[in-house]
Formats: sequence, C-alpha cells, structure tokens
Amino acid sequence: MEYLAFDELVQSVDGVIIKKGNIINYDKISTDTRKIEKGSIFIALKGENFNGNDYVIEASKKGAYVCIVDELNFNKKDLQEFTSVIKVCNTGKALLDLAKYYRSKLNIKVVGITGSTGKTSTKDLTAAVLSKKYKVFKTAGNFNNEIGLPLMIFQLDKSYDIAVLEMGMSDFREIHRMAEAAKPDIALITNVGISHIENLGSRENILKAKMEITDFFNEENSLIINYDNDLLKNVTKTKFNLIRTGIESGEDFYAEDIILNEDSVEFKVIEKETLSEKNIHINIPGKHNILNALLAIACARNLKVSFEEIVDGLKNLEKTSMRLDIIRGDKFSIVDDCYNASPDSMKAAIDVLMNMKGNSKIAILGSMKELGNEGFDAHKDIGRYAYDKGVNILIALGEYKDAYKKGFVNLDKTREFIYIESYEKVIEYLRKILKKDDVILVKASRAMKLEGIVERLKNYKD
Repeated sequence: MEYLAFDELVQSVDGVIIKKGNIINYDKISTDTRKIEKGSIFIALKGENFNGNDYVIEASKKGAYVCIVDELNFNKKDLQEFTSVIKVCNTGKALLDLAKYYRSKLNIKVVGITGSTGKTSTKDLTAAVLSKKYKVFKTAGNFNNEIGLPLMIFQLDKSYDIAVLEMGMSDFREIHRMAEAAKPDIALITNVGISHIENLGSRENILKAKMEITDFFNEENSLIINYDNDLLKNVTKTKFNLIRTGIESGEDFYAEDIILNEDSVEFKVIEKETLSEKNIHINIPGKHNILNALLAIACARNLKVSFEEIVDGLKNLEKTSMRLDIIRGDKFSIVDDCYNASPDSMKAAIDVLMNMKGNSKIAILGSMKELGNEGFDAHKDIGRYAYDKGVNILIALGEYKDAYKKGFVNLDKTREFIYIESYEKVIEYLRKILKKDDVILVKASRAMKLEGIVERLKNYKD
C-alpha cells in the first residue's frame, strides 16, 4: 500500500476526527482484528453476526494506528496514544470510498472480470497472458465482493502495471459500487447463467447486473464478451468499444482446430481485424476454458501484447485451486472442482470427466446454491446431462437428491444413481466399488465443502 496522508484519509471517507493519535504512518488495511498488524488502518465493518465497532480497543492494543468506525462503542481513554479514530456514516461505504480514492492515485490499468461462471479461471488466464509484458496483480482467491475487492485494491502499489480484479455479485448495484471503486479500463464478461437468480428473478436481470461493470465507461474503455452466450449476444456497442469472442460465432477473436486433451486444450486463435492467427496450448482442461482463454487473449491484444508474448505468458499460468484440478493416483483419478457450482460449470465439469481415459466415470455432485425456484429443475437437468453423457455412477449429496434422481433416468440398468447422506458414507461406498483406472468428479457449491471428500480420496489406501 502506498502512503496516504491523514488529511487525505479523512476527506476520502467523508469522516469526522474523534481522536488524533501521535502516529499517522500506516501502511496496511484490515477489517479483521484477528489479523491486525502494527501500523494498520482498521475499518470496523458490521455483519449479521458481528460488529467491528465492538473491537476498536482490541484493534488499538494490537497496533492499529487508525480506526474507522460508525459507532462509538468505546472509551477514548482505553485507546493507545498512537491510535486515531475517524467516524463515518457507514464503514462499508467508507471501505469502498477509500479504495476509490486510493485507486485514483495509482497510474495503473485495471481489468475487471465478471460473469455467472468462469470468473476465476478467466482471471488466472488473463494474468498469465499479460505477464510476459507487464507486472500484473490479480485478485487472490475469491476476494471478489464489496469487502474483498477493496482489500485487493489496497494491495496495489506503483510497481504494478496492470491489476486483474474479479467482481462477483448476488444483487443489483453491487458491481456498480465495485466498478466505482476499481474504475476498470477494460471489462470481461464470461457468460450469463442462472446463478443468483433467486435474488434477481430472471437471466435478463442478471445481465443488467453484470453490465454495471460498464457504468463508468466512456469511448476509451473496452468491454470484451463471450458472444457464444445467448444473452451476451444482445449486448450492443454504446459508449464504449465492444469486442466479441467465441468458438461458434466467428467474431473479433475466435477459435478453430480445437483439441481437447485430458488435462489441457489446444486451438488456433484467429484475430479478425488483423487476420492474425496463433496456435495456443493451455495446461487446463475443458472446452469452456477455450472461451475463457479467448476473453483473456482479446484483453491482452487490446493492451498491445504480441501473440508470442501471450504464448510465453501462458507457460506461467497459475491456477486457483479446486478448479478442475486433476489428481492422478495409482488406482484412480480425481477431478477436484469443489470451489463452486452452477448449471454451466456442472456441465463443463462433467464434460471434462467424460473426456478422461478410464473405466467407470463416477460423479459425486452436491447442491448448487442461490437458484431459487429454478433449483429443482436445474438439478434435474444436470442429472439428465450426466446420464446422457454416459456417467456410470451418480452419487448425490444434499437437498436436491430427488431432482438428480429424476434426471438420471437410469434406463440403462448397468448404471447407478445413489443418494448418500454423509461424506463418511461416500468414502465407505467408494472403498467397496472403486476399481483400477476409475475416474471420480467431485463438485458442488462452496458451502458444501466437498474438498473433505477429495482429501480422503487422496489419502485412500487399498
């Protein structure tokens, strides 16, 4: 974090000084007293089950030089001499306002990424294709909400050329507020599915919420979209430069000569404007990752990266864990895709499972969250997709077992649907039926924490 003067700090959050301490040389931001280090600015956020304003004294004792609060739940005499306190109307808004001000002081390009699925993979690919020419920062893990995104912005400094920032959402205005803080120069939208339809009501509303990433765009900004997605096809050029990518569409950037390997993809990318083409190899599986890669490549070309630099950069791809990690054991292989789940990503993971060489293909599938009234039909559709693709055994976990069962119609008596209520019983069952060269997919929404099954399988011994 670059230095901010105390007066700048107060003005950027529209705050009132309650106490001015005797040290104002801070260099980091924290919203969690458990992680506070000496020299921090502590922002006292409130949630459903906690109130950061109750921990100001603790933050001061741990070395917070500044505390930003919206409630005065402390006695000033209990604070350390070095701690300043600034009061604001809303600490959540203050966090975003401070990030907005901090970002404005940095001479850096920002790439914002959103979409129903594929945000993190696209983030990793975008950072890789830019890495040969630029020093790139990318969102760590899943810090992609109104708390996580500003914390990522505060990790930037003047040494970086480009920041690749992921933006998730579950309702209207969330991406708008993040875009106001991050001010992306370029935005990428991976797709529009039904994730978060419980809150937004329709896919059309999901598209509107995703398009908030362009709310602060002008003619100098670029929006890059996956034009193979049916709703993104409706996006038209307005106040910004629109770049379309796809496999099926043949638009500004498209792919030909596709080869899907077990743990990698190969294709030829065509740049329509320059009639350039380049063979691309990426060490991640799945046809959907070609779509993600095309977005990343289009972004790199927009930022004047050569195709040779793109190819070299992809050799440095750093994948976020639990996203289609292929774990090969002596007896069987695991496709670990536990981090999150939506209908589109479920189908993509099943495609990867079925593309792997092996004997029985076993899918362990849990619930997809935040689908509202679409939940039952969406899980039924995934059950049918698994059956039609040839999954041998579908093991269902969670509340949508009946939907999975109805979809996995089991016309072929050699295949099997099983509902198992606990992770322990999943492992017990697999111990009985696993044979050499079987392949197991493990996938569900993050809340189900199916990585516990993966860890047990990794340590499996005959």
